[in-house]
Amino acid sequence: MCFVVIPLLIALSGCQREDSVAVLTLHGATFDGPTMGTHYTVKVRGVESKEAVESARQSVSDILNRIDSMMSTYKPGSELSRFNQHQSTEPFNVSPEMIEIFQTAREVSDATNGAFDITVGPIVNAWGFGPEKHTAPPTDAEIAALLPRVGYKMVTADAASSTIRKERPDIYCDLSGIAQGYAADQIAKALDDLGISDYMIDISGEFRTRGKNDTGQPWQIGIERPDAPERTAQLVVPLSNMSLATSGDYRNYRVENGVRLSHEIDPATGRPVQHKLASATIVTEQCAYADAYATALMVLGPEKALALAEDKGLAVYLLVRNEQGGFDEVQSTAFKERIAWQETLKH
Repeated sequence: MCFVVIPLLIALSGCQREDSVAVLTLHGATFDGPTMGTHYTVKVRGVESKEAVESARQSVSDILNRIDSMMSTYKPGSELSRFNQHQSTEPFNVSPEMIEIFQTAREVSDATNGAFDITVGPIVNAWGFGPEKHTAPPTDAEIAALLPRVGYKMVTADAASSTIRKERPDIYCDLSGIAQGYAADQIAKALDDLGISDYMIDISGEFRTRGKNDTGQPWQIGIERPDAPERTAQLVVPLSNMSLATSGDYRNYRVENGVRLSHEIDPATGRPVQHKLASATIVTEQCAYADAYATALMVLGPEKALALAEDKGLAVYLLVRNEQGGFDEVQSTAFKERIAWQETLKH
């Protein structure tokens, strides 16, 4: 995962609070709070009045609440939950935001040959990583029974009619691999509309940035070293006017019979991924794409992930477990070029 590196302070994105609070700083404001079962932090510069800060804070809060009310699988009344409960192949009316995120998800699914798949929800649930908790891993027979319900091409979105449709009544979708990045993009649009030109948005390690930080430099985003006793940056990435997302196997997992079971489920097999890729980071313009691609890269594993990055020109940074118990750093060509370009913004 990732965190923000600040002079004299490291703000860890995983440290959750139970309130939403705005704090005025010398150059702007910081506000944070709980959202979507995790935590968010927004930092803005050049916002000096309390009224302007409150307007930005309220806008962020409204966006997060709206997206959670639409896309949560934990809330029975959300748009997504009602679609999942819709046991029919007839079109289902949804909001423009739902159309947009379904279309974005489809783009990434096509580009990754299904490594990112929002229909994998039933199997995620069966392994105990969704809203339906299970005490034991699913059997081979249970996985085989669920796999026919998985396939991103069995869900289509029609912007003209503002509907989404299933090809099977029992299709169940899970947007947790893209919703946080999408929310960061929507917040960025709102801050742009408010005339704020320097900001950093962090929703559980999905980052969207613009402009510079309090020191006049690009925002400093730390990519976490997996399995470290204390949260430590493996690499610090200068980021401005871009998004960054990391997915890994070292936070949301459990151990069964001595086997580490990651929350990253391969849609093709219906099982947690089993390879040496510990984390995958990607830098893109839109955070929704970064969020979804990071998930797909973790499913693909190190060799296929790097091959995809080179083929698509993606800026990707991989941490791969080695035989010595450490990590090999693998950077795509585009990532090396992106970091070099971002470094020039320091001057």
